[in-house]
Amino acid sequence: MSIFQAIILGIIQGVAEFLPISSSGHMLLFEQAFGITFDPAVMTAVTVLMHVGTLAAVIIVLWKDWLDILKNLFHSKTLLLLIIASVPALIFKLILGDAFDRINAGGFLGLFFLVTACLMVLVERFGHGKHNQRSARVEYRHAVSMGCCQCLGLMTGISRSGSSILGGVASGLPRYMAVKFSFMMSAPAVLGSLLMEGRDLMRNDQAASMLGSLALPLLAGMIVSFAVGLLTMRWMLRLVNRISFYWFAVYMGFIGVLTIVLQAIGVGGLMPLFSMGAA
Repeated sequence: MSIFQAIILGIIQGVAEFLPISSSGHMLLFEQAFGITFDPAVMTAVTVLMHVGTLAAVIIVLWKDWLDILKNLFHSKTLLLLIIASVPALIFKLILGDAFDRINAGGFLGLFFLVTACLMVLVERFGHGKHNQRSARVEYRHAVSMGCCQCLGLMTGISRSGSSILGGVASGLPRYMAVKFSFMMSAPAVLGSLLMEGRDLMRNDQAASMLGSLALPLLAGMIVSFAVGLLTMRWMLRLVNRISFYWFAVYMGFIGVLTIVLQAIGVGGLMPLFSMGAA
């Protein structure tokens, strides 16, 4: 992977993490289309590290919220809500086990893009009229709903932020707060993935060595994902009450159909339609 390719991945991550269009799905599409192939453990680690860049953006943009959590660490309701919202995805991933990686290998990528398009239609419908209530607070029912819906976002091609936002507005949370809490939910998800992938790499010397050889491109990609993510996140929070999620649905519908066509005719390195990864 060249520095240029890593920068493109950083741009994709920075934009798609904070727009409901699936950053991991777009990165996988780019990687397969341009033949960026490594050991699966390395590819997963690359994706996680790109997410670390956008995690830094979440920390900086929402620094007041994180500081409040740290000041009231053992009495923070927000921290408790984030933990509650993270549990369903953890259970879901444990239940899927080895099937999780095979499903996410890319064979269902186009279909999952179309699922995201449907979710965006539902976000717009459930979130209609819930625009200007910024004073509303996230409650336990919202955290549970957003956490359960986030399970869909574990599938590569289904937007994590989009699915969790749907859980928020469907449970009565205003758009702005659903988007903001969804962004905060990315922190435990990325940290958990970072710990798990770090553990796996320590057991795989070859993958760790290969990842080490990519240190410079990865650093460039992380810096770009942070910078682009910072701008995209601020833009999304500023305009979430004025934009229509139907636009995201239209885009995801287009990219989903295009991906399915390319998979069906066997273009480039895209995994064949509906095929599973190696067992």
